Amino acid sequence: MRHGKIKHRIGTCAAHRKSLLRNLAVEVIDHGQIKTTFTKCQAIRPYVEKLITIGKNDTVANRRLAASKLNNKAAVQKLFAEVGPKFKERNGGYTRIMKLADGRVGDNAKMAYIALVD
Repeated sequence: MRHGKIKHRIGTCAAHRKSLLRNLAVEVIDHGQIKTTFTKCQAIRPYVEKLITIGKNDTVANRRLAASKLNNKAAVQKLFAEVGPKFKERNGGYTRIMKLADGRVGDNAKMAYIALVD
């Protein structure tokens, strides 16, 4: 049975979805917020939240775990140097999704911002 095994359907195969989530997570960590489709925002939110939870405790094991999930040295460095300590006292809820009123030009897809909470 596949109960509780929901994944957001981004319209891609599993390898492409994994790569897409990895790249979007790196961009959120680097820039603080990104604009993308609402479905991608919903898919990336738990991925980024778990990475920030890992980034709150700076150990070698956590750095290796984050490096395996992000595959980007600069993003891992920023995660443990800036983003993780910023949320040290916060127990979850590190990201915010803000819907935009207008759809994307071309296919009218719902757009949204995903941003780190200040």
